[in-house]
Amino acid sequence: MDFAAVGKKIKELRKNSGLSQEELSEGICTQAQISKIEKGLVFPYASTLYQISQKLGVDVNYFFDIGTTPRLDYVQEVFEQLQIMRRSYRFKEMMDIVRAEETNPLFSQNKKNLQLLLWHKGIYLYEVEHNTDEALKTLDKAVHIADVKGKVIQEREIEIQLSIAAIYMREDLSQALDLYKEIMKNVQVLPYLNDYTIKTRLYFNLARVLTNLNHLQDSNKYCDEAIKWCLKNDSIYLLGQMHYQKGYNLELANQFDSARVYMEKALIFFEIQNNEKLVNFMKDKIKQFSKNSTT
Repeated sequence: MDFAAVGKKIKELRKNSGLSQEELSEGICTQAQISKIEKGLVFPYASTLYQISQKLGVDVNYFFDIGTTPRLDYVQEVFEQLQIMRRSYRFKEMMDIVRAEETNPLFSQNKKNLQLLLWHKGIYLYEVEHNTDEALKTLDKAVHIADVKGKVIQEREIEIQLSIAAIYMREDLSQALDLYKEIMKNVQVLPYLNDYTIKTRLYFNLARVLTNLNHLQDSNKYCDEAIKWCLKNDSIYLLGQMHYQKGYNLELANQFDSARVYMEKALIFFEIQNNEKLVNFMKDKIKQFSKNSTT
């Protein structure tokens, strides 16, 4: 067996699972031993290799079939395709990808990669089959399938929690609010975010839930936080929606002049994004304010 190839795959799987060498070695061997194994300098005993495979979420036989196992960059490729399908609401095509990969050993024998399929399957169950209970069970399984005891919840799990909260937004606003607050705590303990839009989406959806619960001042607070976060990251992603949301809150509070200011700002961002549907919507809203204006 090619010791270097096995060591390289262990390193790739470890990084893909978000583990440090020290975390992988815990309860198995020393960190130095893991370093040597990954460099191909030594080959682990069968018992050590078995423990490593269990911690990485793969069958030990995975390492004995290293030559026929797909590359880990293939997983990233699949993720990107699923992301495109998810964000463009092409849920049936998204599920076709999930079905195609369910028997792929790189997914079926790796918990972190299987998590990716479960996440998108859960979304499909809700959006297409309208099976709320099964969707939530599948998404909950996805959140916890790659659990490492004592490890801080990672970005992928937070993304899945956001998908669960989006379902609650349509089913139970109180549960949605509780989950968004839990997600906020999870985000706050992360040292940094690779995907800053997680925080943007979290603030925005918190604001929407609070508006629907008629907690307008709290909603405005998160709108303001979201706007600051976008400006800090030089991003216009959801910036128009956030200005609209605050304007809508002010409209509900009968503060029409202030509402119009935020609606006009929202219109600018929607025009920049060439979002014709929202541009027309905002123009109609602004016209309505002229009738209610106190000026």
